[in-house]
Amino acid sequence: MYEIMIETGFSASHQVRGYPGDCAQPHGHNWKVQVYVRADRTNSLGMVIDFRRLKEITCELTGQLDHKSLNNLPPFDKENPTSENIAKWLYDNLKRKIDTEDYYLWAVEVFETETSRVYYTERE
Repeated sequence: MYEIMIETGFSASHQVRGYPGDCAQPHGHNWKVQVYVRADRTNSLGMVIDFRRLKEITCELTGQLDHKSLNNLPPFDKENPTSENIAKWLYDNLKRKIDTEDYYLWAVEVFETETSRVYYTERE
């Protein structure tokens, strides 16, 4: 089994509606995103998926969030833009673009800070 990972990030503001504390106020983070892809074998070039291509696909999505107020963007205009919801949104959107017969999205990890992160996967 091969597992590859790329890392990228974005900067954005958010506020957690209904939160009983400071996070209810608008504030920002420099989010870090890690995307994990797995495969049983490599292709004829000896790769699972080209790191560059995986990063391009991921950056298409994180670019929609970069330098934005997340609370103003669907679906976060209706659900709180927590790290958990951001990780699931990225996973759902990446899965549609990445999963093939040869490799599949394993997980998305979103770091709100260096010490606070969410790891999301739908696979066991």
